Amino acid sequence: MAKERTLVLCVDRDDDLGFKAGIDGPIVGREACLHAATSLALADPEDSDVNAIFETIKLHDELAGKGEEVAVAVICGNHMNLLEGDRRVASSLDAILSATGSTSCIIVTDGAEDEYVLPIIQSRVPVSSVRRVVVNQMPNLEGTYYILRRLLDDPKVSKIVLVPLGLAMLLYAVGYLLGYPEGATIVVVGVIGTYLLFKGIGIDEVFGYLITSLKASLHGGRFTFVSYIAAILLGIVGIILGLISLLEYYSPFGIVIQVLAFIYGAVAWFTAAGLVASVGKIIDIFLNEREAIQRVIALPFFVLAIGAIAYGASVYILSISSEISGFPITSTTGALYILFAIIGGLFCAFFGVYLQSFLGRWVDEREPVANRSH
Repeated sequence: MAKERTLVLCVDRDDDLGFKAGIDGPIVGREACLHAATSLALADPEDSDVNAIFETIKLHDELAGKGEEVAVAVICGNHMNLLEGDRRVASSLDAILSATGSTSCIIVTDGAEDEYVLPIIQSRVPVSSVRRVVVNQMPNLEGTYYILRRLLDDPKVSKIVLVPLGLAMLLYAVGYLLGYPEGATIVVVGVIGTYLLFKGIGIDEVFGYLITSLKASLHGGRFTFVSYIAAILLGIVGIILGLISLLEYYSPFGIVIQVLAFIYGAVAWFTAAGLVASVGKIIDIFLNEREAIQRVIALPFFVLAIGAIAYGASVYILSISSEISGFPITSTTGALYILFAIIGGLFCAFFGVYLQSFLGRWVDEREPVANRSH
C-alpha cells in the first residue's frame, strides 16, 4: 500500500509573486518557496502573501519533523484577470500533484479571496485543513489611511474604484458645461448604477472572457477574431438603433412597452451579430477541430430562432398597444408577424437540433473506422 503524502499548499490567487517579485509559479520545494518568500519580502515587505508563504514553510517543517511524508508548494493565479488566474491555478495544481504524488492537501491563505479557489483544489485532491494567516496590526487612523492609499495604488483595485468615479465626475462636469445639470445628474447615476449592476451580476467577467478570447484568436490567427469584431460593431449599431426606436415609440406608461420598442429597433442587428459570431466559431472549429463541430453547429439556428421570435413578439405587442401612436404595422398584420415568427423560430431550432444530432451520429460512426485504420 502506497504511503500517504501531504501537500502543504500556499495559494496566491492574485499572483503577487509574479507581479511584484517577478517569480513565475508554481513554486515547488522548500528552498524554492523560501527563495520566493524572501524575494517578495524584499520587493514589498508589507505584502501579506509573505507571511502566508513563511507559514506554509513552517507547517511543512513541523510535519516533516514528525516523520510524515510532506511536500510544499506555492501556486499563483493572475493579477489582472481572475478567470485566467483560476484556470492557471487548476493546471498548476495538476502538475504539482503529478510531480509530488500527494494524496491530501493542507491549504494556507492570507485571506478570503484566495479561498475562492478551494472548490478547484477539492475537485482534484482531498483537503484536510485550511489555514488562514492573519497579520497582527495595531489599528489606528493613520494605519487605515495608509492601507487605503496602498490599495488605491494597486492597479487592480484602482481600475475597479477610480475609473467609474472619474468617469462619473467627468460626465457631470460635461453636463454642467453644456448647460444640462439635471441631465448630468441622471447620466452620472445611470452610469454608476449600470456599473454596479454589471459587477453584481458578473457581466464584467463575460467582457473579460470576451477580451481574452479576442486576444487568443488574434495571436492564434483565428477567423473568430474578425467575426467577433464584426459582431461587436453590429451590436453597437443595434444598441443605437434600438435607442432611436425607443425614443420614436416612447411610452411613459409601461416599462414593458419601452423594452419592446428597443427590441423592435435592435433585435435584427443583435441577431446578425450573433449569426456572424457563431458562423465564425463554426468556421474555426471546422478548420482546426473538425471532430468537435457538432457541438457548435446548432448555434446560428438558435440565434436566428430567438431573434425571429423576439422580433415577432415586439411587433405584435406594439401593434396592438393603444399607447403607441404612429406605429407602421396594424394589429392584424402584427398577429401574422408573431405567428410566422414563432413557426419559423421553432423550425430553425428543430433543424439546428436535428443537424447537431446527425453530425454527432456521423462522428460516432467515423471513429470506429478511424480506430480500425490504425
